[in-house]
Amino acid sequence: MTHNSTAFRPLGDREPGRQAKEPSPRGRDASTSRPTPSSKPFVRRDIQGLRGLAVTLVVLAHAGIPYAAGGYVGVDVFFVISGFLITSGLLRETGRTGSLSLRRFYARRAVRILPLATLVLLVTMAGCRLFASKIRYEEFLHDALASALYFMNVDLAVSGTDYLREGSAPSPFQHFWSLSVEEQFYLLWPVLLLVSWKFIRRPWLRTLPLGVLCLVSYVLGVRAVETSPSWAYFGPHTRLWELGVGGLLAFSAGALRCVPRLVSAAGAWLGLAAVVASAVLYDDDTPFPGHYALLPVLGTALVIAGGSHAVPSAVSRLLSLRPATWVGDVSYGWYLWHWPLLMIGPVALGRTAEPRLNLVLCAVALLLAWASLHLVENPIRFRGPLRRRPTAAVAFGLALSASVVTVSLVAASFPPSISTGVRTPKLNETLARDRDPQARLAGLISTAGTGVPRNLSPSLTDIKKQWSAVYRDSCHVNYTATKSPACVYGDQSSDKVVVLYGDSHAAQWFPAMEKLSMQYGWKLVSLTKSSCKTADITTVNNRRPYAACDTWRKTALERIRQLNPMLVVASSSEAAQAVTPMTDQLKGWADGYARVYGELARHAEHVAVLLDNPWPKGDAVECASSHPLSLRNCELDQADAIKDATRREANRQGALRAGASVIDPKPWLCPATGGCPLVVGDTFVYRDESHVAESYAEALTPVLRQELRKLGMLGG
Repeated sequence: MTHNSTAFRPLGDREPGRQAKEPSPRGRDASTSRPTPSSKPFVRRDIQGLRGLAVTLVVLAHAGIPYAAGGYVGVDVFFVISGFLITSGLLRETGRTGSLSLRRFYARRAVRILPLATLVLLVTMAGCRLFASKIRYEEFLHDALASALYFMNVDLAVSGTDYLREGSAPSPFQHFWSLSVEEQFYLLWPVLLLVSWKFIRRPWLRTLPLGVLCLVSYVLGVRAVETSPSWAYFGPHTRLWELGVGGLLAFSAGALRCVPRLVSAAGAWLGLAAVVASAVLYDDDTPFPGHYALLPVLGTALVIAGGSHAVPSAVSRLLSLRPATWVGDVSYGWYLWHWPLLMIGPVALGRTAEPRLNLVLCAVALLLAWASLHLVENPIRFRGPLRRRPTAAVAFGLALSASVVTVSLVAASFPPSISTGVRTPKLNETLARDRDPQARLAGLISTAGTGVPRNLSPSLTDIKKQWSAVYRDSCHVNYTATKSPACVYGDQSSDKVVVLYGDSHAAQWFPAMEKLSMQYGWKLVSLTKSSCKTADITTVNNRRPYAACDTWRKTALERIRQLNPMLVVASSSEAAQAVTPMTDQLKGWADGYARVYGELARHAEHVAVLLDNPWPKGDAVECASSHPLSLRNCELDQADAIKDATRREANRQGALRAGASVIDPKPWLCPATGGCPLVVGDTFVYRDESHVAESYAEALTPVLRQELRKLGMLGG
C-alpha cells in the first residue's frame, strides 16, 4: 500500500520515550521528569535527541519535502524507543519492588498521553466543523471517536481494503493510529512481563515470551505486506515486534555496558546511518513494513545500544546536543499538531497544499507543541495529586476520553448543512416510463441545473455510502488477487449467462446489469478486478509490473470459456501505463484490446465493449459540497473529460477488429457541447473523481437496455 495510504505515517510518544507514529513523539522522557522519593531518575538525553530526529523525519515526509519521502520510518524509530524506555521503567520497578503495579503504570500513561491528545482531538473536531469536507464530516467524527478509544489503526486497516475509498484524502485524525498501536501493545506487555516475573525464575528466560511474540509478529507482518498491505501497515499484530525489539534491548541494558567501546561506537554510527538512509531511500511505493522495516528498527536499536555503553559514543553526544533534545522534548506535541494542520490548514486558507505552505504549517505546529508542553502537558503531568494518587489519575484519563466520545457523538448528530436549489424530476422514474429513454436522458442532460436539487436522491452525504453487491460481497477483487470468487447474480438457475468483465469502470455498471438480469432471467457473473485493464497488456501498478492482473486476466478468460455466455459486457478505465514503452501507442493498445475481445468473441454469442465514461474535475461529490449552488465550478468540458483519447480510440478499434459491438456512454453523461453536468434530474452522476454513482448507473438501466436492443443483443 502507499505510505501515504496518506499515504500516511504517524507517531506517538510515551513515558520515558514515546514513539511517534507517523509523526509522534511525545515531549520529554518520563525519565527526565522530576524524581519522586521512591524512584531514581533515568536520563537518556541521546534518546530524546533520537526522538527529535524521528519526528523531524516524519514531519518532512508529510510536508512533501524531496528526499524525505521515507520519513515515515520515524514511526518505527519511535516504536523501538518506546518499547525500550517503557520496558526499562517496568524492569526497574520489578527489580526494586519484586512486582508491578498495573494501576500506577496506566495512571502514568493517562496523565502523560491523554491531556494533550484530548485537546488536539477537540480542536481538530472544531476545525473539521468549520473548514473540512461536509461530505466526510460524520466520517471524521467517527475517526475522532476511534482515536479517543484507541482503535484508529484497526479502522484504517479495514478501510484500507476498501477500493472505493482509495482516492480519498487522509483523515485529520489519521495520525492517531500509531498511538492506538502503542496503547494496544501496553495492554498486553505489562501483564506479560508481570506473569513472566512471577513464574519464570531465570532472568534470561523471561525474555522468551516477548521474543516469541516478536518473531510471530514479524512473520505475520512480512506475509501481510503481500496479501493485505493496509493490515501490514496499521495492524497491531504486525507492528508489535518493533516495540518488542525495544523491550528486548531493555533486558540487555546491563550487558550492553560491557561491549567493547569501538564496537559500540561503530554500531551507533551504523545505526544512525541506517535510519537516515531508510528515510532517504524509501518512498510511498516501498512495500513497507515487511522486511524493509528491519533497516530503521535495527538501526534504532544500534543507536540506543551505543548510548547504553559506560562511555557514551560520539553519536550519543551528537544526539544529546540541545537543539536535538529540544525537538525531542516537544516531539509528542509536534506530532499531534502538525497532521491536522496539514490536512485542514490549506482548506482554511483557501490555498492548495504544497511543500512551502506545508513547511509553514509545520512551523506553526512546532510553536503549538512548545506552548502546549508548558501550558498543558507539564502542568498536568507534574501535578502532585495525580502523581500521588494513581486511581485519581486513571479516573482523570477516563474522564478525558469520555469527553471526546461525548463531543463526537453529539456533534455527529448535528452535521453541517449543504445548500440546495429547486426540486427536479426523478430520473429513475422518468427514464423507466419513457418510450425513448435515450432521447429523454439527452434532454435532461442539456437542461441540467447548476445547483444541488432539493430532492437529490440519495443525498450528497450518502452517495459514497452506496455499495453495490459486487463490493459488499468482495466480488470486485483487490490488487493482489489472482482469481475471482463465484459471484453469480440474477437468475442463478438460468442457462442464459451474461458476464460483466473488466476493472472498476466495469463494476460501476453492475447496478444496471443486475436489473436487466432480473428482468430478462439472466445468470449474471461478475468478473472485475481493481485497475486491471481489458487489454492484454502488462501495466504498471505501484511502479511495478501488475503481474497479478495478468494472472487474473488469464483465469477470468478461462472461466468465460467454460461459461460460454450469451453476452459479455467489457469495460475498463483509460487510466493506464504499459510496462513496455510503445512506439505507436494507438496500435499497441488496439492490438492488446483486440486479443482479449477476440478471445471473448470466440466463446460468447455477443460481446459489447463499453468505452470509459467521461471524468469530472476531481472528486465530484467533494466539489459539490463546497459549491452546492454553482456546480459549474466542478464540471469539465467534455473534451477535457476524456481521460485518454488515444486509449479510447484504441479500445474502439480493438473491439471492431474483434467483431465486438461498441457502446459509447459519453452521451449518457454529457450534452452535445459544453460541460458534463454533475446532477441529472434528482440524481448525482459521479461518486468520486472517476466512477459513475451507483444510483445514476441504476437509473440508466432503460438506456443500456435500449442500446443493447439496437445492437441486436436483446429481443424486440
